[in-house]
Amino acid sequence: MHTVIVICTGFVLLGLCAVVGYLYGGKPALAPAVLAFLPIWLAGAGFNMVMGVKSAGYSVAEETPMFFLVFGMPAIVAIGLWWWLR
Repeated sequence: MHTVIVICTGFVLLGLCAVVGYLYGGKPALAPAVLAFLPIWLAGAGFNMVMGVKSAGYSVAEETPMFFLVFGMPAIVAIGLWWWLR
């Protein structure tokens, strides 16, 4: 359940980046705002992985596939949006 919540958080963050980009610069700023989401989400997914290793007691080998899932799903959507908006 935690993984689903974190992935949904990534999609919410992607939406917030898009809204801020649109409010800041209109439609031309959407594509750069979506790209700006990627390093922010990389840091967030990395933090989630570190917390899983330190607090939850999982090993790095156990957390790595979850990191790729948590980071990858919103990132793939963001790259697709960037491709469509550019």
